[in-house]
Order: sequence, then structure tokens, then C-alpha cells
Amino acid sequence: MQSSYVDQTLQCRDCGNSFVWTAGEQDFYESKHLTNSPARCPTCRAAAKKARESGGRVPGTRPREFFPAICDRCGVQTQVPFMPRNDRPVYCSSCYDQVRLSAASP
Repeated sequence: MQSSYVDQTLQCRDCGNSFVWTAGEQDFYESKHLTNSPARCPTCRAAAKKARESGGRVPGTRPREFFPAICDRCGVQTQVPFMPRNDRPVYCSSCYDQVRLSAASP
């Protein structure tokens, strides 16, 4: 079966360089049910993958923001990756693990 795709020239959102998204790559995307075209060139995609795998920051993303909070269970001061609200309890890592395990067991 012959592919109905044609090569497309796209612009990388990270470096701004143009790159070719080949008909073969488009066919692969369709076979994996991926609906969006790539936003990064192969070089920037590889750099982003390497950063993710090493636990580093992906280029083009903001650093994670943490907020101070007091654990509702043990009272220790902690930091959480979301803005605490008064209508929901906030736990430190240790207490969160305990709460999560107790909620998972019947």
C-alpha cells in the first residue's frame, strides 16, 4: 500500500529552525494514532528526551514552582508543587505516603 503523505517542512518551537517531517514519519505517526505533528526538530527532540531521562528540565518549559505549606497530619513545614487551598488537606511526603497507602487498602 502506498502512502498518501507528502513531506512537510515544519518549524521547531525550541530552536526556530526548519525541519522536514517525512511522509514515512507521518505514516508512522498515523500507525501509532498520534494526531499532532512534531513541534520540535529531531535535534531538539533528542535533547528534550535526554533532559527528561536525566531528570533535568526540558528546554522551553518553566521550572516547577513549589509553595510552602504545613502538613495537616503532623504539622511539619513542607513544600508542595501546587497552591494549597483551605478546603483540602495538605500532607508532607511521609504523611502523604501513609494516607495514600491507608486509602488503597480495604
